[in-house]
Amino acid sequence: MAPANIDRVDDQIKDVVQDLFQIQVATHCYAGPQTQQELVRLITRLHGSLVTLYNDAETLPTQIPPEIIDYVDDGRNPDIYTREFVELVQKGNQYLKGKSEAFTGFRDALADEMVKAWPEMKIDVDKVLQGQSTEITVKTEEAVKMNGASS
Repeated sequence: MAPANIDRVDDQIKDVVQDLFQIQVATHCYAGPQTQQELVRLITRLHGSLVTLYNDAETLPTQIPPEIIDYVDDGRNPDIYTREFVELVQKGNQYLKGKSEAFTGFRDALADEMVKAWPEMKIDVDKVLQGQSTEITVKTEEAVKMNGASS
């Protein structure tokens, strides 16, 4: 069976609603045997619309999380699940943003301390901070001299 088009299923839902409305009107204006035959025709039409909708809707590519199905089975509103999920995601995003800002602060503080301790590495530290890190090569002799001079 070919997958149903979402627009076609939407139109079928509208048809079902229209059939229900017509049944409501016919029941409200009941006028005897003529109305009874009309009700039988409308209910048969509603049944056909529901069968068509059911068959086409089964082919739609939908994946409902089991948690939402459990919410509905428990008589709860799935909108509450959505709201709780969004709040949980926002909380996680705030936590990760805080961690990112903390690491950024640590990176900057570490860079400042490195430049204070080894002023000759300022250019390399600046490259790392700018994200243009290249292979940092410091001659062993220069490093030994600097360590010897600072001791």
